[in-house]
Amino acid sequence: MSPDYERDLERLRKLALTLPGAAEKLSHGSPCFHIEGGKAFAYIWHNHHSDGETAVLVKTSGPDEQEALIEGEPALYYKPPYLGPSGWIAIRTDAPATDWDHIGDRVAQSWEMAAPRRLLEAGGR
Repeated sequence: MSPDYERDLERLRKLALTLPGAAEKLSHGSPCFHIEGGKAFAYIWHNHHSDGETAVLVKTSGPDEQEALIEGEPALYYKPPYLGPSGWIAIRTDAPATDWDHIGDRVAQSWEMAAPRRLLEAGGR
């Protein structure tokens, strides 16, 4: 693993694991952040299928938002294989426009889409 990937993974851990009920596991060889006993809300992929990319993957509200993000900033966003058809977006971590505050916001929004009502009603993030 590259030092940049390790740095990015640690950044994502700090963002994701502060959210209520969040946990980390490996899913298909990549770190996956999920609600304990429930749905995934973020992944980090490094050189997935030898694509040379490191990206944080998060949920969007659906195909319209996903398409708007990709069209608006194609150097930053792309539709990831496997999860893309379900509305997920990949955010390149090495793009000039990468902003970790923005990634933090996207991770939190993704968590809100995955969180059960009991966590949201308890105050959420």
